Amino acid sequence: MNTQRLESILQKLEKQNLSQMIISDPAAIFYLTGRYIDPGERLYALYISRSGKNRIFINNLFTVPEDLGVEKVRFSDTDDSIGLLCGAVEKGIPLGIDKIFPARFLLPVIERSGASAFQLSSICVDEARACKDEAERELMREASRLNDRAMARFRGLIREGVTEEAIAAQMADIYRELGVDGCSFEPLVGFGANCANGHHAPGKTVLKPGDTVLFDVGCKKNGYCADMTRTFFYKKVPSEKHRQIYETVRRANEAAEAILKPGVPLCEIDRAARRIIEEAGYGPNFTHRLGHFIGLEVHDYGDVSETATAVAEPGNIFSIEPGIYVEGEVGVRIEDLVLITEDGCEILNSYSKELDIVE
Repeated sequence: MNTQRLESILQKLEKQNLSQMIISDPAAIFYLTGRYIDPGERLYALYISRSGKNRIFINNLFTVPEDLGVEKVRFSDTDDSIGLLCGAVEKGIPLGIDKIFPARFLLPVIERSGASAFQLSSICVDEARACKDEAERELMREASRLNDRAMARFRGLIREGVTEEAIAAQMADIYRELGVDGCSFEPLVGFGANCANGHHAPGKTVLKPGDTVLFDVGCKKNGYCADMTRTFFYKKVPSEKHRQIYETVRRANEAAEAILKPGVPLCEIDRAARRIIEEAGYGPNFTHRLGHFIGLEVHDYGDVSETATAVAEPGNIFSIEPGIYVEGEVGVRIEDLVLITEDGCEILNSYSKELDIVE
């Protein structure tokens, strides 16, 4: 088990007056042990404690020969797995629980564990995961490098007569050829007015000259997620209005990235981008937060929004993705992932943001 990450979580638990916790989120368990299991309906849990009596509870269905740095407690489908888990809990003191622990397990633990109280304590894991260590930073760099290479290949799929579905169907093969583990989410592909729907699922729309082409795509490599959006024009830019919309979004993206450093409130980052779009007269057409945190999950805990009171910290990785969406007409979004460093920021995507007309 990664002792530095464990210690970070335990320190955060202490601030909640807790010394023990049950973690059931497979991504969080991977974060600590390096082993990912999708348990389905079966119990899968990591018990951590300041006492050091840490244990991971794994059904015999899952083969785990490697040393995870924590005692394994194995059980079968017919064993009393809840009883085994409750046997690890220290009696008479509060117990932290994570946010995804199913009620079918939580309620019996409440009845049988002997803990004096139960407290939602996922924030302790979430905040630890929000500050990536150097190993995680390099994994995120690699995932983004591969996503940049994929975007260049995806651009080549833009051609006369193609449909959104046809392009989306080829993306998985391109990712596979680049050696990634898979998609971090289903690719979003939109043409023309469909781009005004920020999360448009690819359909049967046929590309025509003058359309915007929006690709919001991400791959997964070694457990870590990439995410990037670029918007192209096919054959021509149909109007000066559409050109101005694109350039406004690009300037908003770059304005937000220009102020990134430790200590900057996340709401001010959102504001820097939103101000550019409002001044251009499209404030109501920027319909979502500026960004989300990312790592083991494409949407990790944390966001960059008007109401985000936290400040940027070294190791934070999040998206900067302003957009303008004019219903029934056009949509533009430009998204990078950024890493807050000890004295500034590193933009993880290098793919060009200049207006690009695909011939």
